[in-house]
Amino acid sequence: MEKELKILKYSDLSKLIERFHAKGFPVLAPVRKGKVVEIELVESLGDIALDVLLSTQSAKKTAFPKVEKVLKYTLAKSGVTQHPVDPDTARETILFGVRPCDASGFKSLDAIFGEAPGDQFYLKKKEKTAIISFSCPEADEYCFCTSVGGGPGNTAGSDLQFTGIGKDEIFVEILTEKGKQIAAIFADLLSDSPAGIDKTKFLADVKVVFDSDKVVENTSASFNNAALWLEQSLRCIGCGACAFVCPTCACFDFQDEQNTKQGVRLRLWDSCGFSLFTLHTSGHNPREVQSQRWRQRIMHKFSYMPQQLHVVGCEGCGRCSRACPVDMNIKEHLTAIAQVG
Repeated sequence: MEKELKILKYSDLSKLIERFHAKGFPVLAPVRKGKVVEIELVESLGDIALDVLLSTQSAKKTAFPKVEKVLKYTLAKSGVTQHPVDPDTARETILFGVRPCDASGFKSLDAIFGEAPGDQFYLKKKEKTAIISFSCPEADEYCFCTSVGGGPGNTAGSDLQFTGIGKDEIFVEILTEKGKQIAAIFADLLSDSPAGIDKTKFLADVKVVFDSDKVVENTSASFNNAALWLEQSLRCIGCGACAFVCPTCACFDFQDEQNTKQGVRLRLWDSCGFSLFTLHTSGHNPREVQSQRWRQRIMHKFSYMPQQLHVVGCEGCGRCSRACPVDMNIKEHLTAIAQVG
């Protein structure tokens, strides 16, 4: 659909949350939880941390939870009886106040989980999630969204996007049919946007620091460049923090929890940076050192995904660098890869 442009008053934001709840929509938004900011259910605008640059973890858990039941079963002498978990139990939900890199990050997850036959546990949740993103008026030294095709006002993946353009004015872009349906809930609070509004004047200035095409090209050609991967991974301790805060990482594991009578199969987040990720039951590990695991992480995002799924598996949010306990900075690493050769 052709996007619609409207104006909303900041002072009316609280009414949006009230109306979403009145319509029966749970609202997920960034919430301060001590020293971190998580995506959590909120009851009012006052619960929402709209002044933070980014939530600590990404919004991916709304459709790809950290822990998810995928099967139940009972145990008896006669055998095992399976009780399938219905993936279509998710409620229509509003994801509110996330940044463009979070909204855009779902395109990578859509590509991964959308491959035939399709992961219904993810797809059903995503289908029932409407995303209202807020563009970025500021950035920090870790942000590099513009270097991977995004930007502080990137609308990809959003159903609506809000941009502050004045003391009490929000520029509203209605981008999808789902967004149009959500906007109808507060249509009386919207006014037509004056012509000629340039929202870029109100966005953070995020400089392009590397050529993403060169990163993709050089990554694909550097698989056997052992010195490069060793140099970049020397500090990596394989903690997995980068994967767990990333909006596009989708590695998972299955584990069973059971007693003598019943059990449940769980899908849990995992990371290719863990030493156990590729450990065979024989004891052999095809990625036996951390440099090989770091190579896998970068190759997956900048070689395998572009080749197989036609998306780059990175949004330039910088969460991985902020979360890294040993101060590895992916922006610096990707800049170095772009300059190889």
